[in-house]
Amino acid sequence: MERKRFSVTYFLRKARTNKAGLTPILARITTNGISKEIYIQCSVPADKWSQSKERATGKDKLCQQVNSYLDDYRARILAVRQELISKGYEGNCIQIKERLQNPTTLSIMFLAELAKYCEKRQAEVGVRITQLTANKYHRVLRYLREYVASAYRKEDLLLSAVGYEFLDGFNTFLQTAHRCKHNDAVNLLDCVKNFTRYCLRNEWIEKDPFRNYKLKEGHNKEKDHLTREELETLVRKRLPNERLDRIRDVFAFCSQGWHLQMRNICSRNISARTTTERHGFISRERRRPS
Repeated sequence: MERKRFSVTYFLRKARTNKAGLTPILARITTNGISKEIYIQCSVPADKWSQSKERATGKDKLCQQVNSYLDDYRARILAVRQELISKGYEGNCIQIKERLQNPTTLSIMFLAELAKYCEKRQAEVGVRITQLTANKYHRVLRYLREYVASAYRKEDLLLSAVGYEFLDGFNTFLQTAHRCKHNDAVNLLDCVKNFTRYCLRNEWIEKDPFRNYKLKEGHNKEKDHLTREELETLVRKRLPNERLDRIRDVFAFCSQGWHLQMRNICSRNISARTTTERHGFISRERRRPS
């Protein structure tokens, strides 16, 4: 026997019965073995409901109105599914639920809405953000347009199509096509994350695309020391004012940290650069607050 690929079932959520004795009715939409439940904004007394018939059994006016509403809502679900399929969508339970709850959800385009968001951020320059931050959002938009055109052969994508695979592909695109280092790519993806959170707050999407995609900056614990030539270049450099001169002098004095860690010097900290020069290397130690 062929498995039923699409079905709509009504049932009661008895745990949510209100003080008036009315129990809400939910619709369970199933496609290919995957189900989604949705409140249909309709309630009925639990003792006047037949689960086998999925209808109210009373003959009073309330039960007649409930049964009529159930018929109309089932027809609405079927119409939404047919509309989705005709537009090239799969018409699964997730898409049907999204369209029922928010009729404009599936029509929102990702890059078009992101462009509006960038303009919104641009208007906040000097009030909430700096121009450098606004430029970063415009840069992300430019890179996303390149990525969508390259990977999907399209000018734009539906907002609902943005998920883990899209984000991972965009991260790879940043690090290959634009030679972004890891932390730079994470910084740009943070802009995309801020936009998806904005979409969540507006209820344009149901799930956060970054829910399972973790952004973690890399940290280089060991820092390279300045060479003697680099230090001499720094000392000889002409600076525009006395304040920078003082900062440069302090940095040059502290760059190797000899005045702080002389007591920790041992033979393993000494290495030969040439036959006549020897340099000392000490890993930086952070002071803990007392």
